[in-house]
Amino acid sequence: MNIIKFLLIIVTFLSFIPNINAKDLSTSSIVMDIDSGRIIYQNNPHEKRLIASTTKIMTAIIAIEQGKLDKKIKIGEEILKMYGTNIYIEVGEEMTLEDLLYGLILRSGNDASVAIATEISGSEDKFVLEMNKKAKEIGMTNTIFSNPHGLDEETKNYSTAYDMALLMKYAYQNKVFRKISSTKKYTVSTPTKTYLWYNRNKLLSTYEYCTGGKNGYTPSAGKTFVSTATKDNLNLIAVSLNDGDIYTTHETLLENAFSKYQNYKIIDKNNFNVTDESNNKLYIKKDFYYPLTQSELNKIKTVVYLKNINSTQKGVITIYLDKEKIGSIPIYKENTQPKKESLFSKLKKLFIR
Repeated sequence: MNIIKFLLIIVTFLSFIPNINAKDLSTSSIVMDIDSGRIIYQNNPHEKRLIASTTKIMTAIIAIEQGKLDKKIKIGEEILKMYGTNIYIEVGEEMTLEDLLYGLILRSGNDASVAIATEISGSEDKFVLEMNKKAKEIGMTNTIFSNPHGLDEETKNYSTAYDMALLMKYAYQNKVFRKISSTKKYTVSTPTKTYLWYNRNKLLSTYEYCTGGKNGYTPSAGKTFVSTATKDNLNLIAVSLNDGDIYTTHETLLENAFSKYQNYKIIDKNNFNVTDESNNKLYIKKDFYYPLTQSELNKIKTVVYLKNINSTQKGVITIYLDKEKIGSIPIYKENTQPKKESLFSKLKKLFIR
């Protein structure tokens, strides 16, 4: 067999090997429904990676929960060691915690991150302890924080696409965080100067359904991005780590999800007509929504279990998608007994006739 025939055989063989997208191997990504936590798409979701400035989502939510937004903070010398993206505050300058948070999220201010950490916990090291404590509470089992900013030349922050989706799911519940994350432009004035900040999250301006997010970059981490988007009552999180084209990736992931899934109301609290063995009327306190494809609609099953006991909570509705449990709702009994008349009411009747 001559060399030409050998090469032809190799080329023919290679043509039958499935085309593996190199980007899929080098990146991690996920799309998660914010309300239910359902994973709609995932690629290497549990692979640990450097997360760069998406770190600041955790920094922000801890500061919002533990600090006073209107408190004026005097900037200390801790900012002098910061490099990369900064808001260029000066030592001795005063700015409220809320203003620093806008600088943190909109402009990815590394100087803002250490000023916030020092204000909340007294030092950057103590603040990192709070970050890891919160990560554990949220369920971020493959995450370790070493700093509040995401720079990774000296200390490194590792997480996964799945864990970062959990973090954004948690942070999204906070109204202050949602407001800051969705802001396109912010102005603040101090006695020293006036700042005008535009959000570095370009998806807010290029994709109509984007509601917020945080991007990041270091040479070691590559480009990282966590975004949120809402369309037709479906609220989604998208995460990509080490992705060279984050905005195109996120728009594509989100559009695919919106095209395939709808947020269906499976249980309607206003149309729940069930009674127990004693003919007591029962009720539920909330509706149950879940993102489904059209083909999944006929795979939903609900099971009502009632307890034969005299208590306020009488049972539970369990919802299944095929054989997988996707949620449950407590069932309560209406209080039909007349309210006991108070002593004040009785005395009032005696004296007022």
